[in-house]
Amino acid sequence: MEAVLAITLGIMMASGVYLLLRARVFPVVMGLTLISYAVNLFIFAMGRLTTGAPAVIGKSAEYGDPLPQALVLTAIVIGFAMTAFVVVLSLRALGELKTDHVDGQEPRE
Repeated sequence: MEAVLAITLGIMMASGVYLLLRARVFPVVMGLTLISYAVNLFIFAMGRLTTGAPAVIGKSAEYGDPLPQALVLTAIVIGFAMTAFVVVLSLRALGELKTDHVDGQEPRE
């Protein structure tokens, strides 16, 4: 199972980096989102989540660790805010520069 998780995280990170290097606004936003999903999955995996364990300390001998869940919840909120900011920024740049290229200039061929 660890190999499947590692391969999945590697594919998600590689796809996100590839999209970041595309130099168009929409693939850059999608790449950032994909990388944030991969990081969230990594945090969950490092938290060693258990199924069927209560979330409250003291109810049984084993309990679910709330720290990875809190970190991922915080990362999801920050990621949503970052995505909204980047989309608004890219729409403003598209309106002013009339191009969706990330540096504002169309590449010469």
